[in-house]
Amino acid sequence: MTEPPRVLLADDQTLVRTGFRMILGADGIDVVAEATNGTEAVEGVRRTRPDVVLMDIRMPETDGLEATRRILTGAPAANAPRVIILTTFDLDRYVYAALSAGASGFLLKDVTPEQLTAAVRTVRTGDALLAPAITRRLVQRFTQRGSDTATLHRDLASLTPRELEVLGLLARGLSNAELATRLHLAEATVKTHVARILAKLGLRDRVQAVIAAYETGLVSAGAPETAQQPTEQP
Repeated sequence: MTEPPRVLLADDQTLVRTGFRMILGADGIDVVAEATNGTEAVEGVRRTRPDVVLMDIRMPETDGLEATRRILTGAPAANAPRVIILTTFDLDRYVYAALSAGASGFLLKDVTPEQLTAAVRTVRTGDALLAPAITRRLVQRFTQRGSDTATLHRDLASLTPRELEVLGLLARGLSNAELATRLHLAEATVKTHVARILAKLGLRDRVQAVIAAYETGLVSAGAPETAQQPTEQP
């Protein structure tokens, strides 16, 4: 039986930490440490080695973005905790900064208890997530940055037809379980496909995979939930 996630809570508001701790505890998720600022969060991670960090952005002394960078920079992927940024501020610049710092998820504080606990369990398994309201703006902003899509197109040629299908559906926000159901595959097989996609494309996580799928035209914003074949590049 899989052990429940071990979580560190970092937020400068006592009531917020208390509420999150109660929500997580009711779902069998153990809060192993709490922090009131980014410095305490970094120290708490070193001391308790949690699986997941719930990190507020705006905190005194050291903010959540800098704390996330310190926690994840240079840490072996196998040992690093997954960081979910929690904030009341639905602002683009925080999304990009958080993802650049290595965060695995970004959620607004108005999430339901069910969404919060599901998010912790999701990132603990290696998935990444974003609040649905943020995803479209994130993709649109990245696809307007003029990145080298020719390189990405050449990389897509290394994917098998099944991997292209998985990437297209992943870009629509499907979880591993949902992908398994849609494609009539075992969830373990889906995880293998996702891992191979990330390795072949040289991507850090599922968020970067989503961006790559949109940048190459494999899927497009507002299009039906089916993957398009990538356009050939000269």
